Amino acid sequence: MNRNCLWLGALLALLAFAPERAEAARVKDLVEISGVRDNQLVGVGLVVGLNGTGDSGPFLAQALSNAFKRLGLQIDPAQARAKNAAVVYVTATLPPFARPGAKIDVTISSVGDAKSLFGGTLLRTPLSGADSQVYAIAQGQLAVGGFAFGGKAASAQKNHPTVGRIPAGALVERVSPSAILGRGSEVTLCLRARSFAVAERIARKIREALPVAAVAEDGATVRIAIPPDYRQPGRLVALVARVGSLEVETDTLAKVVINERTGTIVAGEHVRLGRVVISHGNLSVSIAEGGAVSQPNALSEGKTEVVPESRVRTVEGAGPLRVVAKSVTVADLARALNALGVSPRDLVAIFQALRVAGALEAELVVM
Repeated sequence: MNRNCLWLGALLALLAFAPERAEAARVKDLVEISGVRDNQLVGVGLVVGLNGTGDSGPFLAQALSNAFKRLGLQIDPAQARAKNAAVVYVTATLPPFARPGAKIDVTISSVGDAKSLFGGTLLRTPLSGADSQVYAIAQGQLAVGGFAFGGKAASAQKNHPTVGRIPAGALVERVSPSAILGRGSEVTLCLRARSFAVAERIARKIREALPVAAVAEDGATVRIAIPPDYRQPGRLVALVARVGSLEVETDTLAKVVINERTGTIVAGEHVRLGRVVISHGNLSVSIAEGGAVSQPNALSEGKTEVVPESRVRTVEGAGPLRVVAKSVTVADLARALNALGVSPRDLVAIFQALRVAGALEAELVVM
């Protein structure tokens, strides 16, 4: 058996041990609450204190001039030249219910041609939301998980030195307007993965466990009517906490996910394979580049040159016909695919062909 297939067999064998009955999961692990969401923040800032690894572009001069102007110094952009500074984008995620004074992490990414942000300090940078309002202010020392040093003849680099983070580097200045728990007289639960079965199970479980009315509006929405006694301060939080702790059976879709760039294949427990005949041959192409010397005749005016020479060799492997029986479980599917003795790259093509032939009873997702 081809050793390249052992990893796939091990993965599918692990999935095969999953019980036939769906596992129970907490409601809070399956849904999001409408109105309770994160918000993305962004800003343009200036990192200083670099060791000669900053920007050399023209927009750095303008950024330095603007920074000095905020401090009361008038500097002509034509005179604002520095190698120890860099213009950066600053991004952060504002969590729901974050109050003024709370601290959030920020990510700093170089915009220009800076070689490294190692050792830099971010100057005070306002972070705005989609409504152009400032919700946080970022500033602090960067933590860069890499470095880049070098001279004219040699250089050394580790990881990605033009991106850094500042843990707890931004102070929240304004509460997010979208963080509202319960709009009007109801709470809306939004399923992360659409499923009519799971939505109905959640609504039924809420009605059985709590004295509230819950309705599955569609495969992604469950609406809960808030009783009058739960509309008092603090009671709505208790209601949402009790709903989130309820457990319901999940429902996974039959899906095969393929990443063609890495050759990764992940198959769910409900994937089924019909009875098919498969023949897959391997085609190998090798190209060797060389050179031949072209020597002119004696007393001629020609020049000695190197002529490129390419040697192409193709080898096509045998692809015998194999009958793959109908699989009922993931374990059967693993045994059927391992019997083919092909590499993970070949399995990507086989899965795509099985889907076209109608023998794969699952959704095929190619990344």
